[in-house]
Amino acid sequence: MTQANDLPAPVAALPVVLGALHDPVRLEMVRRLSNAAAPIRCAALYDAINKSTATHHFKILREAGLIERLTIDGQTYQNLRTAAIEQAVPGLLPSIVNAANRAEPSLSAE
Repeated sequence: MTQANDLPAPVAALPVVLGALHDPVRLEMVRRLSNAAAPIRCAALYDAINKSTATHHFKILREAGLIERLTIDGQTYQNLRTAAIEQAVPGLLPSIVNAANRAEPSLSAE
């Protein structure tokens, strides 16, 4: 069973989206979500931060309209809103993710 916990926010204006992606932790979260092309359990999206810090980063990404939180079989997942982002800011997400993959080649195979 899959359900959205919150109605996704519309994708924010470009300065807000870029501000959300400016932080290295949030950029890595978006990179992992994009490379997976599917919802991912929250804990798989971060390594060197604690759960409360991750929750803060997820909130910023949700408020920018970049991700949505899903509950699947009682587990919390994050999902990248690829189609909505592409409609709001065409070409931005692939460009940023490709650049992030080149910067972190050891992680891009996840």
